[in-house]
Amino acid sequence: MEPSSGRLPGLEATRPHMESRAACSAAAPLRRPFHVLLGVTGSVAALKLPVLVSKLLDIPDLKVAVVTTERAKHFYSPRDVPVTLYSDADEWEMWKCRSDPVLHIDLRRWADLMLVAPLDANTLGKVASGICDNLLTCVIRAWDRSKPLLFCPAMNTAMWEHPITEQQVGQLKAFGYIEIPCVAKKLVCGDQGLGAMAEVGTIVDKVKEVLSQHGGSQQS
Repeated sequence: MEPSSGRLPGLEATRPHMESRAACSAAAPLRRPFHVLLGVTGSVAALKLPVLVSKLLDIPDLKVAVVTTERAKHFYSPRDVPVTLYSDADEWEMWKCRSDPVLHIDLRRWADLMLVAPLDANTLGKVASGICDNLLTCVIRAWDRSKPLLFCPAMNTAMWEHPITEQQVGQLKAFGYIEIPCVAKKLVCGDQGLGAMAEVGTIVDKVKEVLSQHGGSQQS
């Protein structure tokens, strides 16, 4: 699917001034799907984005949207991703005047859970330091920490073993974010060792586990 600008389906329902919600009967609350915002960064593991999205969509009552960095686009075709994709350009194209949506804020309101898979070394360093220079890192910087955020590190073994990596992963965990640990395997570069993103099945299972802890589908 081509990247789509415009609001996420149901995004307006996240806004606090929804008059229509007041008209809903308290005796029969509406239910909506659980919203997962998937961040993808510039690791070769971004090749798995179409499969990961497909497996997430197999979970009942789940809606997915993707926020991509510019470098991540190198590794997948948007046509293979059957959900809305947002990138840096959308942040600026959607905002023309004061009444227009601020995309990174609307995305954090829309999402019930955020999953960053893969999280490359560059974005790991940015998030640990509070840098927010693209759409994805702005969403993360603004993230509501009462909601779960899961991250899947992915990088070369030499980068993974650098002392700063342990500190940065520890900082993200100190923020309350949930690590889905990388695994050891033969990497695309030919090296053997830790640094590969967790398998898609492992990631999806962890999402299901967190969903079960947070009650699955949310009430509108």
